[in-house]
Amino acid sequence: MTDLLVTILAALAGALIGTVFFAGLWWTTRRGLGSPRPARWFLGSLLLRGVVALAGFYWVAGSQWQRLLPCLVGFVLARVMVCRRAQTEDLYAA
Repeated sequence: MTDLLVTILAALAGALIGTVFFAGLWWTTRRGLGSPRPARWFLGSLLLRGVVALAGFYWVAGSQWQRLLPCLVGFVLARVMVCRRAQTEDLYAA
């Protein structure tokens, strides 16, 4: 594959990892705050999201660390998108 295609695929994979991570955080926050045992929700979610994100980064990077930068850029962009989506849904939910 060409370097550009690999870079784009790494960024898309990072966006997918970031979407799962930050959407999971948003979902956990909504569920955990109404739970009688919020610490379990937050701790369990942190462990699960962290393992998924680290495994995803490890898988994307493979044996080439240069793939990690576009993956992290996609991860951060996913954070921005999930935050915007969460804000608009909260506005309409109230």
